[in-house]
Amino acid sequence: MNYVGVWTIAEAGQGRVKTVSYELLTRGRKLADKLGSELASVLIGYNVDRDDVRELILRGADRVYLIEHPSLEHFIVENYSNVLEDLIQQHKPEIIIAGATSSGRTLMPYLAVRINAGLTADCTGLDIEEETGNLLQTRPAIGGNILATIKTPEHRPQMATVRPRSTRPAEKDESRKGVVVQVEFNPGWIDGRVERIGFRKTGEEDVNLQDADIVVSGGKGLKKADNFVLLRKLAERLGASVGVSREVVDRGWMSYPHQVGLSGKTVTPKLYMAIGISGAIQHLAGMKTSDTIIAINKDPDAPIFRVADFGIVGDLFEVVPRLNEKLAEGVGK
Repeated sequence: MNYVGVWTIAEAGQGRVKTVSYELLTRGRKLADKLGSELASVLIGYNVDRDDVRELILRGADRVYLIEHPSLEHFIVENYSNVLEDLIQQHKPEIIIAGATSSGRTLMPYLAVRINAGLTADCTGLDIEEETGNLLQTRPAIGGNILATIKTPEHRPQMATVRPRSTRPAEKDESRKGVVVQVEFNPGWIDGRVERIGFRKTGEEDVNLQDADIVVSGGKGLKKADNFVLLRKLAERLGASVGVSREVVDRGWMSYPHQVGLSGKTVTPKLYMAIGISGAIQHLAGMKTSDTIIAINKDPDAPIFRVADFGIVGDLFEVVPRLNEKLAEGVGK
């Protein structure tokens, strides 16, 4: 039997479909259209809001495979992979994409080994090779210094994960039609060796970068940790969250939850300010889809200016204090 069709792995929590599920449909729809095939979304959970399930259709899915049971309410990789392995054997999808979330990064490698499939993680681009129909999976490699395009021509399904917030959620189209397939639960899917006892946070600082409308980020151009007071003042006046480059975290100036980039968080705010950030590939991968990007850097050849909508070539220690002064004047009026 030939492998046909594109699948996205939807995610749900506390009965609601997560935004990353709709983001995946944006990518999946483009791939399915190029292949002339069906796009399906697979949702595993329990008691998921029915309007959210229907929204998967409105945002691009032709079919939703819905698998619900109390024992599937919480993510357990052994159970979820058992479900997907059975579905893959039955329906033979050609491509499967999932979010590079904590569950996606756990599930997809585990599943790939089980079904002897290839997997490319943390892709920034997905496309179809016209001559062969193979999935072209693009991701940063060699420390982010190059972009590698990877193919898995000998194995099916072709599997990839993509970073959350790396693309916009698919728009709703109320005219779209599709089918929700309620898959019958199989008790054999439950691995009795594993039990969810509870959940607790790691205690990491809570930094709400990914939901922020404005992000003000600083890089090694700030020279030392004490100078980040300039960014904090600017962020406070703009109602923004503070982000940083990996270099800043590596130097111990700010903590990891603030990191934007390939090894940190991907953000898509309405406004992103890159201050003293040169613009390495790893950092650009985490913020280049922002609506508006403003860069401040004294090097006119800094790569950050290639993606910036507005650029200020100047000394940040002169520019940022002036911005803070002007904003303070505005607030006082």
